Amino acid sequence: MLILHQGRPESEVGRLPKEIRVYDFLDRLHIAYERIDHEAANTMEACAEIDEALAPATICKNLFLVNSAGTQYYLLLIRGDKKFKTAEVSKQIGSTRLSFGSAEKMEEYLDISPGSVSIMGLMNDHSKCLEVLVDGDVLKQEYFACHPCVNTSSIRLKTQDVFDTFLKDLRYQYRVVNIQTTGSC
Repeated sequence: MLILHQGRPESEVGRLPKEIRVYDFLDRLHIAYERIDHEAANTMEACAEIDEALAPATICKNLFLVNSAGTQYYLLLIRGDKKFKTAEVSKQIGSTRLSFGSAEKMEEYLDISPGSVSIMGLMNDHSKCLEVLVDGDVLKQEYFACHPCVNTSSIRLKTQDVFDTFLKDLRYQYRVVNIQTTGSC
């Protein structure tokens, strides 16, 4: 059974520094959050039980993408029940075909490994090399859930806090894209 905790862990023992940096950052901004610790969740399917525990928030997909020329990187956030279609997103943002960025670039820009991609990693992108793309339906939700840069914990925050406080403090803008609902992925 997953247990929902208020705020940061009582102890940092066994936690990676990048996870603790997320809690420090959110605490500094006075953003309230709840946390669940769990087994590694590398896929959306593995997040089903976590989603239930974090309801009414749902964990959205955070996709690390790059254009075909390898010149522009993106972080795309879409609802978990939607499927990423490169042509649909590429057309809306005026980009060449998008594909998944390499694990090496993900680590370089976000200090995150595959399976742990999260908007929280933007606090590690000091060069501001990524463009943030957000499915409009994500912004309609009261709560937002994501990993704190590791896939063994998940956090729930108010969506408004993520997009109006967290991103603003990082001096990040975001672009809204509209992704059609295609059923469960």
